[in-house]
Amino acid sequence: MQTDYDPRSIEAAAQRYWEENKSFKAVEDPAREKYYCLSMFPYPSGKLHMGHVRNYTIGDVIARYQRMLGKNVLQPMGWDAFGLPAENAAIQHGIPPSQWTKSNIAYMKGQLNQLGFGYDWERELATCDADYYRWEQWLFTRLIEKGLAYRSTATVNWDPVDQTVLANEQVIDGKGWRSGAPVEKREIEQWFVRITDYAQELLDALDGLEGWPERVRTMQRNWIGRSEGVAMDFGIQGSGETLGIYTTRPDTLMGVTYVAVAAEHPLAHRAAETSPELAAFIDECRQGGTSEAEIETMEKRGFPLGIDAVHPISGEPVPIYAANFVLMGYGTGAVMAVPAHDQRDWEFAERYGIPKKAVIRSADGSPCGIEEGAYTEKGVLFDSGAFDGLTSADAFDAIADWLSEHGKGGKTVNFRLRDWGVSRQRYWGCPIPVVRTANGDARPETELPVRLPEDVVVDGSGSPLKQMPYFSDIGNGETRETDTFDTFFESSWYYARYCSADCETAMLDERARYWLPVDQYVGGIEHAVLHLLYARFFHKLMRDEGLVDCDEPFANLLTQGMVIAETWYREGADGRKEWFNPADVEVERDDKGKVVGARLASDGQPVIFGGIEKMSKSKNNGVDPQVLTERYGADTVRLYTMFTSPPDQSLEWNDEGVEGAFRFIRRLWSLAVGEAEAIRAAGAPADLDEPAQEARREIHTALKKALYDYERQQFNTVVSGCMTMVNVLYRLEASPARAALIREGVGIVLRLLGPIAPHVTHHLWRELGFGEDILSADWPKVDEEALKQDSIEYVLQINGKMRGSVKVHADADKAAVEAAALDSEPVQKFVGDKPVRKVIVVPNKLVNVVA
Repeated sequence: MQTDYDPRSIEAAAQRYWEENKSFKAVEDPAREKYYCLSMFPYPSGKLHMGHVRNYTIGDVIARYQRMLGKNVLQPMGWDAFGLPAENAAIQHGIPPSQWTKSNIAYMKGQLNQLGFGYDWERELATCDADYYRWEQWLFTRLIEKGLAYRSTATVNWDPVDQTVLANEQVIDGKGWRSGAPVEKREIEQWFVRITDYAQELLDALDGLEGWPERVRTMQRNWIGRSEGVAMDFGIQGSGETLGIYTTRPDTLMGVTYVAVAAEHPLAHRAAETSPELAAFIDECRQGGTSEAEIETMEKRGFPLGIDAVHPISGEPVPIYAANFVLMGYGTGAVMAVPAHDQRDWEFAERYGIPKKAVIRSADGSPCGIEEGAYTEKGVLFDSGAFDGLTSADAFDAIADWLSEHGKGGKTVNFRLRDWGVSRQRYWGCPIPVVRTANGDARPETELPVRLPEDVVVDGSGSPLKQMPYFSDIGNGETRETDTFDTFFESSWYYARYCSADCETAMLDERARYWLPVDQYVGGIEHAVLHLLYARFFHKLMRDEGLVDCDEPFANLLTQGMVIAETWYREGADGRKEWFNPADVEVERDDKGKVVGARLASDGQPVIFGGIEKMSKSKNNGVDPQVLTERYGADTVRLYTMFTSPPDQSLEWNDEGVEGAFRFIRRLWSLAVGEAEAIRAAGAPADLDEPAQEARREIHTALKKALYDYERQQFNTVVSGCMTMVNVLYRLEASPARAALIREGVGIVLRLLGPIAPHVTHHLWRELGFGEDILSADWPKVDEEALKQDSIEYVLQINGKMRGSVKVHADADKAAVEAAALDSEPVQKFVGDKPVRKVIVVPNKLVNVVA
């Protein structure tokens, strides 16, 4: 064996072995227990960041661990390759998005391999490949035929310069992120999928996802947002029309003093035909974004339509206002306003001088006090006619029954969840497989895939597909849809396609029934709602097509914590901050680690500490994993990311911690090299003297905890246990059993570390004569006999102060432990002739003598 630890050569050799032997190729085998381990696939942005490294290391550790338990493991990898960032990069570099994307995929794949991740690359997929997206196009045509996909208008953020729809996060201060043009709200045609048809099932099934973090399940419940309320019709005075309203607080119905509708509502547009002022207000409402957060925080403004609604119970007229806080895309585009009992309604009424009518008081009869704000608690009704004296709960039923009896409404269930708008007016995405006929109808494409032209240079001014007659014009007056799918569409089913990645005749085949559901899914908490919800929905769509036979895609979910690091900056004369990478900053700290000063190494001038935040380009606090891998090796990077914190908690980056991980691997290496001949020649431990028995007991005690920690995915304490074992092995004194103990201990450590630091453990396992491939080695087991003790050492306290210890036989009862303690030298010395008032025995741990 070479004396020095050389990660570069060791890791290259291990990776060659895995590739030549196809160590991670997954083959269906009904006779074996399967285990499908999956990490959320990356966007090919150009290079890996530490968030990627941590996520994929966690997944790889789990996959290798399950493989060493003897399971048939599938761990694939692919690329979430469509999306707006590729278009932006293409604009910047003047190259087609496909070229930029595929170049990045090649580079990042090399980085993943360099880190030793055990992927079955024969199942690799990229969502921009037609062999992949043709099947989601096929499924979409099926959804159209089943009425689950439809075309409708929707309010969107529209950039009038770039001629494109913007996501909410691309609207900055009411302007397009790229053009800087004021964003408009526009009603345009979009394609939708009826996820609301599955809302109740998606909600109910969350209870069965016991392997998911409760936090994530709660977030999904809130997003689905099931509420029980009352739907009702307000009349429109002077016409036979009605205005649909939904409320979860029918107990406040008698306190309605106005109705608010969206500026896009047909009533508002009709009234604006004779009111230039209202028309101007509606135009103003088109400015700004459409997100709920923005609507919630904006200044609430409105304009009277000059027409009244008719209260469904009292028959009294209430004015109708167009309001900027009501959107057509939510509910019916109209809300009943009860300013006395809703704070938003109260603020609007206060601004426009609208009356406030209180109809709820507390149960003890005290006044509700609406002078300074709304009274939003539930209570007892008053000034509500026939419903006076009812509690809010009783009034819910009574008012719903009244409305139902009079044909004006009734109880209903509503969901916050809205149908999934899957259209994007962008180029780099999967074409929506729809043809618009000469008479304006839409029909599904019959020849699939509809291929996206790839040799296209984009300039940011709308989708180039609209300017490509050879793509959009298919003759006979028919045109092809030029919208592309939301990229969530691709990422909602990739996990299933891995199972049948080379199938050319169907979206999925029988292999998907073998592998699904995914046994362990690993990814960031930022995907807790949309991606995971859409994937669950997509899975149910595929189930209903007979493609899968389980109800949920992911049995267990691990949401890993962020990688965080210090940030440093200087503030310019214009107030803008210039951020500096921590590697370029010299920091002074006090003896407690607190920052007392910092300067930029290049010029010696001070910089300001900006706190500890998620690694990001914007704060320039990222660490390049490529640099670390080249300096220390992949195993050090992997070991550090697993050792520093539990997987579900944030990892605070520390350069000294990386050095510490490297030192530990070298320490293990030195032990193995120094004891190599003895390890190869040794047999099983036997005829152990007392020190050797104690050392073996420590090793198997640490092993027992490490096995438990593997099961609960606390890999940081697994590493701690391995460090403990290595320390025990270094302390072993010369004895006939020493070599056998070192062989056993090193063999245990290598297998425990195998999933975490796979290269060095692969190398040492072979070099020390344990076997050909550590991946096929038996997982270590605790020898319960080794844990047994002939004697137990109790810590001895006298009057609360530690004064030594006392050994007693392992089978000694409490009385024997007390007697041994009182007879010990420390008690004789520190108690003497004083009477002993009390002896407290903590079994197997401590004796406290009180004198």
